[in-house]
Amino acid sequence: MDACKMQYAVLNGTYVLKLVGDVRVPTCTALETFVEQHIKHDEALRAVLIDLTATESIDSTALGLLARIAVVLKQRGLGRPVLLCINPDIERILLSMGFNTVFRMLHTTSALSSGLDELPSSGDISEDAVAQQVIDAHRTLMSLNESNSQAFRSLVDALESEKRCRD
Repeated sequence: MDACKMQYAVLNGTYVLKLVGDVRVPTCTALETFVEQHIKHDEALRAVLIDLTATESIDSTALGLLARIAVVLKQRGLGRPVLLCINPDIERILLSMGFNTVFRMLHTTSALSSGLDELPSSGDISEDAVAQQVIDAHRTLMSLNESNSQAFRSLVDALESEKRCRD
């Protein structure tokens, strides 16, 4: 599998995020930072398009961060973000998580292939911060539907218990 590459562009209030390769926890810090510092606080935000057409695999933490984008748009009354996906395996995962209820899912190739910048690296992050990121991402997934709530409850409980023991 290819290493993860995350790219973005902002065009007239529309954020385009392109996730390439193997999207997993170690690379999600940059995505979380970007969501928290830009998407959540940009008053000019109008829409978000997430391009997964070059994504080979994606873990639940990354999915939770994408779900957070949908939650932010809903809270701001901006409608559902658009998600591009052509990989049937990834589409199956997205559907099983209920993404079709919080995203507009389209089966089409990439809308934008040039003019994208690399998502800035967020630098070193502590083990506790990564654990909290994983917990928060899974809590977001759990909020989407009862099936996710049941599927991730024991994981979140275990991670929170482990975090309390370290504190």
